[in-house]
Amino acid sequence: MSQLKTVGAWVLRLLSAVILLQTLFFKFTASPESVYIFTTVGMEPWGRIGSGIAELVAAILILVPRYTWLGALLAMGIMSGAIFFHLTILGIEVQGDSGLLFVYALIVFISCAVLLFMNRDKLLGLLRFRSVTS
Repeated sequence: MSQLKTVGAWVLRLLSAVILLQTLFFKFTASPESVYIFTTVGMEPWGRIGSGIAELVAAILILVPRYTWLGALLAMGIMSGAIFFHLTILGIEVQGDSGLLFVYALIVFISCAVLLFMNRDKLLGLLRFRSVTS
């Protein structure tokens, strides 16, 4: 069962990281769709570039087993924002993408939620350490 858990964790890590990393090209090259999205939510260009940097950091952390929990937590926060804007301002479908960006955000969020659950001992250990030293 442990080997299955390890393989499953790596599948989730790679899935999340690949989705996060593949969107960076569009953010960092100011693709029209990316500029449209961040202009619509009132965060162009700083939101586009800032979220791209945060997604890069999250993807790297997700791929490092010791810090997967931290990358998953960061990615969940970023994807929460993306999901929120899709549901409130942008809509599910953006410029005829058939909802693909929304689905990617959901996949990353769910994958990272599972990764965070799988690594909950590291997060809980950090929280316990903080409460003992306070």
